[in-house]
Amino acid sequence: MAKNLYSALDDQQEISQIDNVLLMQKKAFVNDPYLSAQARIDDLVKLKSAILSSQEALLQALSKDFGCRSIDDSKMADLMPTIMGINYAIKHIKKWMKPSKRHVGLLFQPAKAFVMYQPLGVVGIITPWNYPLFLSLGPLTTALAAGNRAMIKMSEFTPATNDVVKEMLLSIFSNDKVAVINGGSDVASHFSEQPFDHLIFTGSTRVGKVVMAAAAKNLTPVTLELGGKSPTIIDDEIEINDAVSRFILAKTLNAGQTCVAPDYILCPERRVDELKHAISKQFIKMYPSVADNNDYGAIINDMQLQRLNQWLEDARAKGAILTPLGNDNLQDCLSAGKIPLTLVNNVNDEMLLMQEEIFGPILPIVSYKDIDDAIAYVNARPRPLALYLCSHNTDIQQMVLEKTHAGGVCLNDAAMHVAQDDMPFGGIGPSGMGHYHGHEGFLTFSKAKSVFKKGKINTASTAFPPYNKLVHKLIYKLFLK
Repeated sequence: MAKNLYSALDDQQEISQIDNVLLMQKKAFVNDPYLSAQARIDDLVKLKSAILSSQEALLQALSKDFGCRSIDDSKMADLMPTIMGINYAIKHIKKWMKPSKRHVGLLFQPAKAFVMYQPLGVVGIITPWNYPLFLSLGPLTTALAAGNRAMIKMSEFTPATNDVVKEMLLSIFSNDKVAVINGGSDVASHFSEQPFDHLIFTGSTRVGKVVMAAAAKNLTPVTLELGGKSPTIIDDEIEINDAVSRFILAKTLNAGQTCVAPDYILCPERRVDELKHAISKQFIKMYPSVADNNDYGAIINDMQLQRLNQWLEDARAKGAILTPLGNDNLQDCLSAGKIPLTLVNNVNDEMLLMQEEIFGPILPIVSYKDIDDAIAYVNARPRPLALYLCSHNTDIQQMVLEKTHAGGVCLNDAAMHVAQDDMPFGGIGPSGMGHYHGHEGFLTFSKAKSVFKKGKINTASTAFPPYNKLVHKLIYKLFLK
């Protein structure tokens, strides 16, 4: 598995580059503060072409960084949503840029009012390691669509992917337009302290608090895409194999290293054994083997592998029942840097894996008596980034939608809401703030500037002091009611 390859000297060079590039980009923005729709489209066309030309190198780099990462996982979850997002932005940029006409009250006539969407300037993008392509170039797409310049801080845990992304972007953009920054935690800390015009961070809730505190020093607005424990509720009516088919890909994709992966299952207590059997059967069908199977991904590095194993041992010691799925010898899997999907039941809140986002192929099962208990369980915990419901009962669907809070919801699916170009993506509370993707991304990276326009006729002068004239009495009579 890839290690952190950045030295202290490398980090110091990157820190110096951050300062220089940010100054360069701010100056370039001042000289060209409002790009035309065609210029923005041209930028995105170049970006799309570069990604498609570099896709083989990107796929190989992603696999190298993870030690083993399914080419199809990378295509489906990194490449495809990136290209789809670019296509969608290209199609809609002209519409998004049109000023929005607003109403002018009778008292202020004759006049016009509208909102224009102005680029913010320089957008800082802090990218995590789990989807380093989609979570760097996705925000870049919306930043460019809004007419901005951008600096991207890549994760130190994906050095091979970082090199390809950096070389690719340098081939189409100068550093005063788009720049890639590498390096470790010191670089990331310095990056987050810069006076960007907007900063978007994707990562853990813990680090999100640090990033937000650093940005606050400059009053830099932030979009935080965090995580949390995203639940999947299975109702008491749905056929259990059907339910499993709705969430299992989202849990096994990238070996569960996905911010919107189902974190735990809420299952009717009488159906827990049935659920475990159905998950096991479907998992083996999808992955007949794990250790030597290129379709099943590895854990990104030894640190994360050890963390997951420690959490499993902690759960076992506190009374949990662990059920590793598949036919492989567990040690063979660990030697390959992998953990088979492992079901965990008889869980409690004292276990580490029930306190923090799991971010791996571990799936706790929590039993409940009725749907009200399941809803209460979700609401008693921090608001998650995503919530999934497996139910064909429309009354239960509406009840869950109305009585729970989450950044996004899938009914009879999981994680696929993220790939919908025409829907905002974002968390709530501990799972994040703000939105991006599609039109919401354009709005996030734009200033909605109110413009009130008067023509040659100036009726306001009739209401100038001295007061208590007839015009004042008429105004008060008409509008103070």
